[in-house]
Amino acid sequence: MSVRHALLALLSDGPKYGLQLRHEFESRTGEVWPLNVGQVYTTLQRLERDGLVASDGAEDGPQKGYRITDHGAIELTAWLQTPPEMAQPPRDELLIKVLVATQVPEVDVHEVIQVHRRHLIEAMQRYTAVKVDADPDDAALALVIDAELFRIEAAVRWLDTAEVRLPRHAAPPSAAPGPPTPPDASDEAAHETAHETAEPQEVRS
Repeated sequence: MSVRHALLALLSDGPKYGLQLRHEFESRTGEVWPLNVGQVYTTLQRLERDGLVASDGAEDGPQKGYRITDHGAIELTAWLQTPPEMAQPPRDELLIKVLVATQVPEVDVHEVIQVHRRHLIEAMQRYTAVKVDADPDDAALALVIDAELFRIEAAVRWLDTAEVRLPRHAAPPSAAPGPPTPPDASDEAAHETAHETAEPQEVRS
């Protein structure tokens, strides 16, 4: 999520001050991603430094206003029309955990999969409940919930696929120590013969 470009989008329909931007960001994204007010002001300072927004010249504070510049409008349009980078898979934590679990001795990767599947199903149930109770006219919240439900459903389907694939590709269990190898009979006989034929050493005073 680009807070930088989200703030530019909010400023595109008129000047606003920091606390107003925070409130509008949360309301327009269904209040799913809380935004720290300190992050808002830090981002605005960087946008002003880069010439993408301009302030009203007032001292720093909750009532200091900002507006988007022409350069900022061009930057916003370019960001909106640029597809996200998809050449390399993202570092998905769930994927990494399952891959690591296949390599850790004494860890049942299928148990790991089941733990995460249960967690995802519970998350789907929570989002579904929110969707049922949500205002039908709140398009922003509906879009956020739909996106999360689709994302979680995809993760569950991936876990189902992993459950099928892993028996063929799971790491072999660590070798347990076996019983000691019994000595060879010929070795025992040779040892006894050598002991019987050995001459006693002369003791010198």
